[in-house]
Amino acid sequence: MASGYVLPLGDSQASLATIGGKGASLARLANAGLPVPDGFHVTTDAYRQFVAKNDLQPRVLAALELVDVSQPATLESASRAIYDLFASAPMPHDIASAIARAYENLPGGHPVVAVRSSGTAEDLPDLSFAGQQETFLNICGIAAVQDAARRCWASLWTPRAIGYRAQHDVDHNAVALAVVVQMLVYADAAGIMFTANPVSGRRDQVVINAAWGLGEAIVGGRVTPDTLTMDKASGRVLERDTADKTVMTVRLESGTEEQPVPEDKRRALVLSDEQVAELTRLGALIENLYKMPMDIEWTLAENRFAIVQARPITALLSGVGFLQKCTLPSSE
Repeated sequence: MASGYVLPLGDSQASLATIGGKGASLARLANAGLPVPDGFHVTTDAYRQFVAKNDLQPRVLAALELVDVSQPATLESASRAIYDLFASAPMPHDIASAIARAYENLPGGHPVVAVRSSGTAEDLPDLSFAGQQETFLNICGIAAVQDAARRCWASLWTPRAIGYRAQHDVDHNAVALAVVVQMLVYADAAGIMFTANPVSGRRDQVVINAAWGLGEAIVGGRVTPDTLTMDKASGRVLERDTADKTVMTVRLESGTEEQPVPEDKRRALVLSDEQVAELTRLGALIENLYKMPMDIEWTLAENRFAIVQARPITALLSGVGFLQKCTLPSSE
């Protein structure tokens, strides 16, 4: 991976500027020895070179001139125009080759991967950009990975991302997007963990949401998950709400889809007490690494946990602690 267009997942050159917020967080977790699936980064240099070689930036900015953030239709129109620009632009040979080599070097030769967007302005301490760019699961083959990377780049210009940047005075001309390519975990279960209680703000508690299958249904708010509240110090379960889990995201031959949860699993516990204690332990390690409360996405396969994302909990609740959204958007 000598090319400046790709970096190993835990590379020492990894930074917010080169691999975006999600990528930088995963690199930090990997370097700390936490269970992060193997993969690589497609850097912001690749995005900028793709845009420059195809002379896209002037046309992107021209499309944005017609945007009025108070008029959602203008956001949609600009986003569609920009997406079409990205879809029709050829990927430069050196970038395509770098992605191909990095992908071929992953374990298994041509493994199934997740391809995730990682923006330079996301997961910052004072702003939350989660959910504004795309993730593509169950991607296999060089051409499919390259195409997913291009679609991630285009998702820098979703209506929501355009509007959010405009509202918070983030310069459209300065943003770029990296891409994280990781081995896909064939999850039996997945969910979200908050290393502080997102309702009460108590920092001595951990709250875990858990559902069957891949994480997209729970992240997108399309299934009511099990909710567990634990004592952070001991890992003891303080409260358990076992939900009727009606849908799950499963892997297909190509892509994913939502399917009904088998009847015998709908009201079954997703996590045992022992698994909850282990996940709580991992959450404490991640919180200690960042020195702040964290919002963590996890998967469970064959009784082994993997961490696929960790971001600071950004919204503070004055006088109590912090309040984090409990229903997360589907893209992240």
